[in-house]
Amino acid sequence: MRIINPDIFRDIETGKGLRLNLGSGMRSMPGFYNVDLLPLPGVDLVADLNSPLDALPDNSVDEIYSRHTLEHVSQFLPLLAEMHRIARPEARIELVVPHFSNPHGYSDPTHVRFFGLYSLFYFCDAVDQPRRKVPNFYLPQRFRVERVTFSLLKESLLDRLAQALLQKLINRSYAWLDWYERRLCWWFPVSSVRYVLRPKKDTVTRAAA
Repeated sequence: MRIINPDIFRDIETGKGLRLNLGSGMRSMPGFYNVDLLPLPGVDLVADLNSPLDALPDNSVDEIYSRHTLEHVSQFLPLLAEMHRIARPEARIELVVPHFSNPHGYSDPTHVRFFGLYSLFYFCDAVDQPRRKVPNFYLPQRFRVERVTFSLLKESLLDRLAQALLQKLINRSYAWLDWYERRLCWWFPVSSVRYVLRPKKDTVTRAAA
């Protein structure tokens, strides 16, 4: 991991919370430090997301954003643990990834996984999960999922009609999302899933932050 932008060192030293755009590629985000495997134009921090984010201290990040990157990461659970470590208590984490019903996702040979409604709930306490519970013993770190939304594929006229009629409805609750994923997603695919989550940290961690 290599810090290119010296402003990152300054913010760490002064205790200012960082805002990271993981897997930025050429998509820079104003107000965020852009993180990518390659030192592309606009990248502030070069990092392999399959390796520890060891240049970043514990509890140093206020916000993490990632769009269509996590499906390429083979060491997904260790990355989640690292995100939990560097995030401050109540930091905002927004992740956008392809849904398993998106037919285009299978064409990319660098995709190693797909996501569904419950994927991030595997890292939540049972009390923070919807009515359908999933195992949560894969990591000791815990998150709280605040929001999950589906964006429906919109290529054909039929896709666009389905999106106009269904997207707002199904995103109203987990029950609607669950029903759609079980009943309709293969007829009208979901392009991507957006998760908004926050790390859960104990009182000792909160006091040290």
